[in-house]
Amino acid sequence: MGAWYWIGVLAGVGAALGVASSVRVRAISVPAALIVVIAVALVVKSWPEAIAGVLGVALGFVGSAPLITGALRRGGTGFGVSLIIGAFAIVLAGLAFVPVLGYVEAVALPALGLRLRRRTPDRHAGLRTLTKD
Repeated sequence: MGAWYWIGVLAGVGAALGVASSVRVRAISVPAALIVVIAVALVVKSWPEAIAGVLGVALGFVGSAPLITGALRRGGTGFGVSLIIGAFAIVLAGLAFVPVLGYVEAVALPALGLRLRRRTPDRHAGLRTLTKD
């Protein structure tokens, strides 16, 4: 396979690691995900794949953060959200090995996060109806 394939794979695996690292202790998990993806990229290929993996981690983290915070805010338990997001990250990592899907994952996750941020209602939108004119 060519270099473009491996760049896409590492971008998709990085995005999956970014999703998985956004669940719990972020101060430890994000640098750990970055170290893992750089190490894997350097073992498999070289620096372009490592850069794609780092970008994938960042995009996966940014894209999944609104989903996770929204789920926890709406009453989801930490263990349950971690379990579901972990399973989702494993599926994402597996799909990254399909040609071009790694690139699609790295682009689609931030788009999903942006869409979720736009859909969140204002915190006090219902209080306007209580005011007297």
